[in-house]
Amino acid sequence: MKLRTQLSLAIAALLLAAAGCGGSAATDERARTGALDVFAASSLTGSFTELGKQFEARHPRANVKFNFGASSALAGQLAAGAPADVVAMAAETEMKRLSDANLVGPAKVFATNRLAILVAKGNPEAIRSLADLARPGLTVVLCAGEVPCGALSEQALDRAGVAAQPKSYEANVKAVVSRVTLGEADAGMVYETDVRAAGAKVEGVELAPEQNLTTSYPVAPVKRSPNPRRADAFISFVLSEAGQRILADAGFGTP
Repeated sequence: MKLRTQLSLAIAALLLAAAGCGGSAATDERARTGALDVFAASSLTGSFTELGKQFEARHPRANVKFNFGASSALAGQLAAGAPADVVAMAAETEMKRLSDANLVGPAKVFATNRLAILVAKGNPEAIRSLADLARPGLTVVLCAGEVPCGALSEQALDRAGVAAQPKSYEANVKAVVSRVTLGEADAGMVYETDVRAAGAKVEGVELAPEQNLTTSYPVAPVKRSPNPRRADAFISFVLSEAGQRILADAGFGTP
C-alpha cells in the first residue's frame, strides 16, 4: 500500500510537470485575487480556521480558503493536481510522501498531538482505559488505518495488547467524533484536541502515559503555488508566537 501510494504520487508529479502551463489562466487568477488555498488535516479545523482569520487581518489582500480532510486524502488530491499553496499534515509520514514526489518544499513541524478515548458525557459505559475497548457489546469506532489517527490508534492498541473489534473505520477523525456525539458509538479513538473541540455532549478519557503516542504535525509550501511569498508568510504565522498561542489554546503541544 505504501509503495503504491509513493508511486502514484511520483507519477502524478511527472504528469503535472508534463502538463506545462495548461492551468496558467486559473493560476494567474488565484495570484491576482490573493487566494491562498490551504490543505489541512481534519484535526486542525478549529485552530486553522482561527489562524486564517487572524492571518487575513494582518494581510488584508489575502483570501484564505481551507480544504480540511484526512491527510492521506489530501495527499491524493494534491497528487491529482488540486490547486493548493500550503499543506499541513497530521503525520510526518504523509508529508514525506509528498516530498518524495517533489510536490512540496521543506516541511517544518509546528505542533504535536496525542490520543484520547472519546465517550458520551458522563461516560455511561464506564470506560477507563484502552482495555475497556475490547469489552463485548461495546460499540467502538476508529479512523481508517491509512489515516494518521487510525494508524496511531492501531499502534496504541497493539502496544497495550488490546484486541478491539471496531464497528466501523471512519474516513477521518471528525467522522469518529460525529459518531460518538450522535450516540451511534459508545467510544472512539481521537486526538486530545478533538475532545476539547467536540463540545458538551462528550468527554475524553486519557490514555495511560505508557500506552499513549504522540504525532507531529508538519507544514510545507506546495511547489506549484502561484503565491509562494504569501504561502511562506502563512507558514511563518503558524510558527510565530501568535500562531502557536492559537494552537496551544486548542490543546496542541509544542513542536
